[in-house]
Amino acid sequence: MSEFLFSIIVPSFNRSGELVELIESFNALEIDKSKFEVIIVDDGSTDETEKLIENFIHRMTFQIRFFKRDHEGPGPARNFGMAQAAGEYFLFIDSDCIADKNWLKELEKAIESEKPDAFGGPDGVLPNFTPLQKAIDYSMTSFLTTGGMRGHSKKKLAKYYPRSFNMGIKRTIYETLGGMGTLRHGQDLEFSRRIVASGAKVIPIPDAKVYHKRRTSLKKFFRQMFNWGVARINLTMLDQGILEPLHFIPAIGSVGYTLLTLFTLLTGVTTELWTGATLLAFLLFIFIIYDSFKKYKDSRAALLSPVVAVCQVFAYGYGFTINYIRRKILGKDEYTGFVKKYYK
Repeated sequence: MSEFLFSIIVPSFNRSGELVELIESFNALEIDKSKFEVIIVDDGSTDETEKLIENFIHRMTFQIRFFKRDHEGPGPARNFGMAQAAGEYFLFIDSDCIADKNWLKELEKAIESEKPDAFGGPDGVLPNFTPLQKAIDYSMTSFLTTGGMRGHSKKKLAKYYPRSFNMGIKRTIYETLGGMGTLRHGQDLEFSRRIVASGAKVIPIPDAKVYHKRRTSLKKFFRQMFNWGVARINLTMLDQGILEPLHFIPAIGSVGYTLLTLFTLLTGVTTELWTGATLLAFLLFIFIIYDSFKKYKDSRAALLSPVVAVCQVFAYGYGFTINYIRRKILGKDEYTGFVKKYYK
C-alpha cells in the first residue's frame, strides 16, 4: 500500500526564482494535502535553491522532500525522484510551470473513472504572463505550428505521447519498465514510447492543466528548439518509430526557404517558387496574428506570435537537419546541440 496517491517529482537546475511560484501553486491545490508529496531533485544548481526549499519545507501544509545531486540532466534527476517516491502514481512537472488549482483533482477523477497506466495533460498560460510567453505558448500549442502532436488538439498529424511538463505514470510502470534515459533532451518522449509499446493504457487528460512560463527570450527559445530538433534524430537512433513524416516538415521548410533565398540574393533571379513560398508565409503570418489575438486578446502577443513561429520552425529545422546529416549520413556519434550557453 502506497503512502500517498501522488508523488510529484520536480527536477530543477538553477530555477530558484521559478520554484517559488510552483510550490505556492501546490499549496493552492484543491485536494486533501495528505494525498500527495513533492520531491524536488536539485540537479547541481549553483543558485539559492537549497536555501529556498529549506524555508518552504517548514511552512507548507504538504510534505516536501529535497535532494541535491551532481548535474547529470533531467532524466537521471527524475529517475532518482522515482526511486525515492512513496506514491501510487508518479507525476512529472517542470520547474518553470505552475499547477492549476484543479490539477490533482482532475487527475484523481480520471484515474478513478478510466484507470490508466500513464497519462498526460496540457500546458497553457495565465493572463499575467508576458506577451512573449503567450506568443511562445501559441507557437507550442497551436495545431498550425505543431500538428496537434503535443496533445492540445483533438486532431493530430502525429501520435500523442505524454511529455514531462505534465505527465504521470502508475508506480508499476516504473517497476516494470525502469526510468528515463540519459539524453539531455527528449528522454521523456523515449520513455513515453516505451510505455505505449508495452501495451499500457495511456490517455490524455485535457482538464488537468499546468501553466508553462517557458523561455523568457527569443534567444533562449531558439536554442531550446534547435536542441529539440537535434534530439529528434538522437531519439531516432534509439527507436526508429519516433521519426514520423511530420517531423521532416520544419526541416524542409526552413532549409528549403533558406536555400531559395540565398539563390535569389546571389543570382538576382526571383523564382516563382520563392515568390509563392514568401506569399504563403505572409498569409500564414496574417492568420497567426488573427488566431493568436482571438485566443489571448493581447495585441502584443498576437504581433509576436508569427515571429516566434518562424523562430520555432527554423531553429527546429536547422537542428534536425544538422544532426540528420551528422548521424544518419556521416555516421557520427551523438550530438547534443547547445550545452554551455543553453540557459543564458
